[in-house]
Amino acid sequence: MMRPRLVLVHGTRFDSRQWAGYAEAIPEAEIVAVDLPGHGTRVGAEFTTDAAVGVVAEATDVEGPVIVAGHSLGGYVATTYAQRRPARVDALVLIGAMADPKRHPVLRRTYTGFARALGMVGAERMARGSNLVMRGLGAAPDDLPDSAGYAALPAAWAATMASADPAQLAALDCPVYLVAGSLDQLRIDTRHYAAACRDPHIRLIPGATHFAPTTHRDQVAGILRAAVSAGVVAYERPST
Repeated sequence: MMRPRLVLVHGTRFDSRQWAGYAEAIPEAEIVAVDLPGHGTRVGAEFTTDAAVGVVAEATDVEGPVIVAGHSLGGYVATTYAQRRPARVDALVLIGAMADPKRHPVLRRTYTGFARALGMVGAERMARGSNLVMRGLGAAPDDLPDSAGYAALPAAWAATMASADPAQLAALDCPVYLVAGSLDQLRIDTRHYAAACRDPHIRLIPGATHFAPTTHRDQVAGILRAAVSAGVVAYERPST
């Protein structure tokens, strides 16, 4: 059997470089870190849900087990991809992507307000302020995103607000790992997401914030390794 493929989908403002070091930490899988529209190698491309799902679909077009993992925005994109193509996902990992905007009007207003503020403050200033916060949370200088991905932020968040729903997971027959730092605001609906899954696995990283994939690489990599193993088992499971 071919090595399982682990597709990694970055969060808002980041790009595929967010996953630096994960290939070395998870040698048992073939790591493919993608750039969503408007980010990294796709800066300037319009972010739409269909375009983002298409990026993930292209990365999963292989033989053998496929595990899809996404952080924040990437987690919501991965959820929509899995909903549309459940038979193609052997394990799903959502990192800091378990908040349902429909349940929390304050959360929705906060994120849409941030997007509006971007237009007034500008990407460069917003990046400097956001990165200062991330530095304070333990991110290394090389892990901080630049301002390039900010242009896609309003469209990306609007798409997320429109699609995010735990019910998207109901059709999945594979293991679903629900991962978050203990201080992550976007784990607020974890139990609702777990209730929607047939095979949920909740993993909490003590002391981590929303940026766990950057600040707690060892712990996140360990969870991803477990998801890869579970995905291989699910792939090899006889069809019923």
